[in-house]
Amino acid sequence: MPIDSKQVDESLECINREIGDYSPKLGIVLGTGLGGLVRDVKIKHRLDYKNIPHFPVSTVEFHHGNLIFGSIADHDAMIMQGRFHYYEGYSLDEVTYPILVMQKLGIDTLLVSNACGAVNPTYHRGDLMIMCDHINLLFDTPLKKKKISSSNKRIYDPGLIEIAEKTALEYNIPVRKGVYCALSGPNLETRSEYRMVRKTGADVVGMSTIPEALASKNGGFKVLGFSIITDVGFPDSLKPAVIEDIIETAAKAEPKLTLLMENIIRQI
Repeated sequence: MPIDSKQVDESLECINREIGDYSPKLGIVLGTGLGGLVRDVKIKHRLDYKNIPHFPVSTVEFHHGNLIFGSIADHDAMIMQGRFHYYEGYSLDEVTYPILVMQKLGIDTLLVSNACGAVNPTYHRGDLMIMCDHINLLFDTPLKKKKISSSNKRIYDPGLIEIAEKTALEYNIPVRKGVYCALSGPNLETRSEYRMVRKTGADVVGMSTIPEALASKNGGFKVLGFSIITDVGFPDSLKPAVIEDIIETAAKAEPKLTLLMENIIRQI
């Protein structure tokens, strides 16, 4: 469904009625099993997605559906507690609709996270990865019919990546730095598809994040992405993925990511 400026304005009108003159500069998108960061937010306003005109609603199990405004690490932020996916039947315009809203609110930095599967054989369940680049195998983009920024060549901000690496070292948090690949899903990959993804140069594979990152970068944001490796996709030892195990792994890794993100935010 095409998005027009009137829809965004109507969403903003609803949000502004709730938040008043609150003006965050930081946006955060929380993915599967990564909602623990919210516990450390001094929440000022919480809006259910379904009560915001034209906002999509998450249909994925274990995803919340709240837009949270509050303070974290002394920064005011707009936090998406639950995201939208291409495989839910949404267009990428709809998936990235909240990014348009963030842009109109004056947000200029986006931190985004996801759960993913490793295809790099040196990675393990529970590892954290800083996204340094991505491979878009969704075969679609939210930038169709939009004016493309010349700064789009490097999506993930080098300065923020450097801060993330230094912060991880300071707090003795092991991190990987690698390439994230997105497929449309909702089915997981076959053995042959995992082999293909690895041959493209990817380290991990998932079903999200790239649309938000593309839309944010094109909107002038600085973008930093994190992945939690919640399962592995090694073709020769492939086992069935169990959602409960994925959530459990994300929950165990979550405190490390929360600590890392909070200390990165303090330096932004």
